[in-house]
Amino acid sequence: MRAFVPRLLAVSLFVACGAHAATSQAPATPKRMVSETLAGQPVNDPYRWLENPEAADVKQWIDAQNAYTEATIGAMPLGKALSARVRELAITSTTRSSPTLAGGTLFYFENTPPQAQPLLVAKAWPDGPTRTLVDPNQGDGGTAITEYWPSPSGRYLAYGTAEGGSELTTIHILDTTTGKALPDLLPLAGGGTTPQALAWDADEKGVTYARFETPAAGQALREFDAVLAHHTIGEAATKDRTVFGKGYSHVAEYILLEGKGGASTALLANEGDGGPAEVYLRQGKAEFKRVLGRDADVRSAAWVGDRLIVVAFDDAPRGRLVAVGADGKRSDVLAQGDGAIQRVSAMGDGFLVVRSAGPDWWADQYDAKATLIRRVPLPATGITIGGVASEAGQNKALLSYGGWTTPTRWAEYDGASGTLKTVFEVKPAADYSKVKVSRIDGVSKDGTKIPVTVISMDGITPNGKRPTILYSYGGFGLPVTPGFVGANLAWLERGGVLAYANIRGGNEFGEAWHEQGQKQRKQNVFDDFYAASQALIDTKWTDRGHLGILGGSNGGLLMGAALTQHPEQYRAVVGAVGIYDVPRHETAFANGPYNVSEYGSTTDPVIAKAMLAYSPLHNVRAGTKYPAVLLTTGANDPRVAPWQSRKFAAALQDASTSGQPVLLLTRMNAGHGIGAPFSQRVGNAALQLTFFATELGLGE
Repeated sequence: MRAFVPRLLAVSLFVACGAHAATSQAPATPKRMVSETLAGQPVNDPYRWLENPEAADVKQWIDAQNAYTEATIGAMPLGKALSARVRELAITSTTRSSPTLAGGTLFYFENTPPQAQPLLVAKAWPDGPTRTLVDPNQGDGGTAITEYWPSPSGRYLAYGTAEGGSELTTIHILDTTTGKALPDLLPLAGGGTTPQALAWDADEKGVTYARFETPAAGQALREFDAVLAHHTIGEAATKDRTVFGKGYSHVAEYILLEGKGGASTALLANEGDGGPAEVYLRQGKAEFKRVLGRDADVRSAAWVGDRLIVVAFDDAPRGRLVAVGADGKRSDVLAQGDGAIQRVSAMGDGFLVVRSAGPDWWADQYDAKATLIRRVPLPATGITIGGVASEAGQNKALLSYGGWTTPTRWAEYDGASGTLKTVFEVKPAADYSKVKVSRIDGVSKDGTKIPVTVISMDGITPNGKRPTILYSYGGFGLPVTPGFVGANLAWLERGGVLAYANIRGGNEFGEAWHEQGQKQRKQNVFDDFYAASQALIDTKWTDRGHLGILGGSNGGLLMGAALTQHPEQYRAVVGAVGIYDVPRHETAFANGPYNVSEYGSTTDPVIAKAMLAYSPLHNVRAGTKYPAVLLTTGANDPRVAPWQSRKFAAALQDASTSGQPVLLLTRMNAGHGIGAPFSQRVGNAALQLTFFATELGLGE
């Protein structure tokens, strides 16, 4: 689940379900009690029947809920105006993302709104003409490119596609010199539960890639027990042989990193999400050899020349760099310093290190002896550093960055002179110069300070009742980062306020910040978020009658816990593709078992007791005045089972006495949000803004 961090107002989407008459009351949900005992406590589940999406009564229930949601949202007065403005703001100039250099060729995604999906393009770096290699914009735009991997020379390109939000990937291979696709198709190549992974052979005649085992005839695919297989170009995928992972882990996840020219390959192997990796190395096509165990607490790595440099967090909560040889020998490269290490990239004979401290990001350049050369001259605050495209031995790198008021920019950094030259920037559809960014701190229950970034238009000052939306995530070591305001200007220019909290569970301050929000310490995440919301009230930005909160995926769990623990604190809540029945997360549905490393397992009585204490579904109380709630889910979600949202919506609808709506939208041709086409992303923002505008009194 950690692969998806939904941006504020960019999580779910509203899809019209046909014309329906408006109704004032949510559809009734029958209770069919299932009782069991967990951690010595009786647990009753009246909505277990909603877990079966194939049952006729469940399908009818989903249709009725969609009709109720459509009718309720359709009656909200600002919907049409906000939808039009959101679409207008989303039509920017061409955007670019995910740059990679290989053999002197730059590969990247390019999208020109309202184009449904990004193209995959290439150009000789730096000044060659742009060539479109893959255009997925056929049909309804439901085919998305999930990832791509150029061969060492750049002659060949492997790329993955998935349909309808499912994320289940098929890998294709093309010849970049001719633009023609090779006949090779590699199905079941990860996606969703297990990330895609691929590395090229040095001779470019084959690839090693992650895949699920082909199910037996008549059996459904189970997205578990992923292995690494080797494919020889020109042969059928049925001939591919397993080279690693048979019996490794039921919830295996892999990251493959090619060394220079593909001569060496590094493997970072994980058991589920959110935990440290084991590190393996191989030379050529030899077997993978383990060189580091999980005790090193490795979270990422990069090849720098002939050395694999790993980011290790053992006894270094902000991270340190260690070089690992093929013989397993380690040598210290760079001690822990200021800021948490986010990633390392090769540059010249040295490397770049990207760091963060809360919402602040920066990059430092080091030589081959790990001596600091300089800090890259990027803006000091308000930006996130995205991709870094570089090649060993080349003293120039392409850095992608953007921030609250800065849409994506690419800058060429010259490591010799220290100069930074903008080579590409997205032109926004409006003027963002009057957007103001400020910071406040919340103080959590245990005294921990929680940074909160507040965004408003110039002239909008705290008056105690500004309609305000607070966003956070809080899990899997994923940071909340400065991201371009974009279509959310539609909220700001009407006098609304946006806020982002850097709560524990992410890695903004390092791995310790993440670990303090895991397993039995998960309550810290919810306490941090409450502290952030209280800080907005204490500083007079808003009050309880005008405060809305938003989160998706793991952030959906955050929303569920926030509204059940402090229902009086919030006026409106949007939770997207979230987990709400936490003890049931590890059942064999979607991504649940992969999350055990983050949430823990109910087989541990201490963990089970902690889960029941915060699990949103188990803490819904009858007769409570809950805030207005909008839940969204996707029928094809491979990461969080859609029934999580169904059960929580039913419980809230039955329990709430506030008279505020509890809405559920199920999107039938969508998943977790990965690869959603342009029209869905625009519909998403319009839906959420319309809901919040009505419930928080925007413009009143």
